[in-house]
Amino acid sequence: MSLESPDGRRPRVLDDAAAMRAFAHPVRLALHEILLREGPATAADAARQAGISQALASYHLRQLAKYGFVEQAEARDERERPWKVTEPVQVWSEADAPDVTAARGLLEQVIAERAMTRLLEWQQRRREEPEAWRGAGSIGNVHLYATPEELQELGNAMSALLEPLMARVFDPARRPAGSRPVLLSQILVPLPPSGSGG
Repeated sequence: MSLESPDGRRPRVLDDAAAMRAFAHPVRLALHEILLREGPATAADAARQAGISQALASYHLRQLAKYGFVEQAEARDERERPWKVTEPVQVWSEADAPDVTAARGLLEQVIAERAMTRLLEWQQRRREEPEAWRGAGSIGNVHLYATPEELQELGNAMSALLEPLMARVFDPARRPAGSRPVLLSQILVPLPPSGSGG
């Protein structure tokens, strides 16, 4: 799946193992998500939302900036130093270099663990949610037979469906009444060929 930014920019391709490892940190992913959802924010504001100290948020924001995931935003006054996301969409390199493969695996694992945590949190609070939202969160399992080309086509079709909804992340004026942030996680696992005993 290859999503464009709302301004038409292509996703950032992460092909540097050090950058991928730097991004593969739960606190950094949380801070990146906060800036993505809320727009520019200071380390103090982001720390409050993430439930961590300002010093810890500042450290991780600087690490994200070092690898180009965030940058300083325009300040409203001289006392604050807000941060903003540089590229809203990232995809992983398919390079076969061992260090890139290992870093990609680590990043995918951390993202999957974060998504699972979000699902468990949702299950715990689902009963307190308005009725319209109770059935919205779910996890599914679908087995397919497909070629790599067909999976690419599927990803492109999903991207086309998601792009107008993603545009709302960056433009609050586009968000309809009653909308709220939603995490869509995709896990696509090619299984061993039939008859291989896997």
